[in-house]
Amino acid sequence: WHRRGCLLGLQVLAYNRHTYETVAQLLLITIVPAPGGEPPYQGEFLVGNRNVEELLPVAAQEMFLQATAGVWEQDDLHVINVTSALDRGGRVPLPIEGRKEGVYVKVGSWGGLSPCLASATSPQSRFRCSLGQQPLASCYDTFAPHFAIRWCNLTLLQVWPSPTSPGPVWGSGVLEEEGDFQPPTEVPPRDLLPGYLVTLLVPLLVAVLLCLLLGHLMCCRREGV
Repeated sequence: WHRRGCLLGLQVLAYNRHTYETVAQLLLITIVPAPGGEPPYQGEFLVGNRNVEELLPVAAQEMFLQATAGVWEQDDLHVINVTSALDRGGRVPLPIEGRKEGVYVKVGSWGGLSPCLASATSPQSRFRCSLGQQPLASCYDTFAPHFAIRWCNLTLLQVWPSPTSPGPVWGSGVLEEEGDFQPPTEVPPRDLLPGYLVTLLVPLLVAVLLCLLLGHLMCCRREGV
């Protein structure tokens, strides 16, 4: 840790999906807490026609935020996280028709959620999704045609800052003169003999019974005896 944040070293291992060539690079990332903290209103969208590397550039994220502003009705949106759908249990797409892996994009805002997003996650919309239908939406889809949003996978969150508990109060380290030091109460001795006998005798008794049963079957159950 230093004065302005945390310096993190991250080794990235990438591969070419066509030639399977790999390359490693060490990135030094400075993590600085957001000035206003984490935004309380967050929404996570599943983009079905994109791979994760296509939404990492700043220009692609700006385009996505402009499309999000059309349905969120807020102007302070920013991207919190970009995650591949493969990391959420998604399947690797078939290498046909240009199919994509899918990307989860989490967007945050300090303003409230729009009625359009609320209607898309309403119980009626969830019921339509369970029937394989499109959810209800009270606004025009501004993501099309650049981003294909899977509206049935839309997740809305309201994150409120948790109250911080006061830290420990450190004393001077010197015992006060009043009173004497009282050591902790001694633990009374425990009798471990019954437990030891049960642990030892029960398996021994079972082994003896098994030996008697096996001897009876092999010796007394023979033909002619």
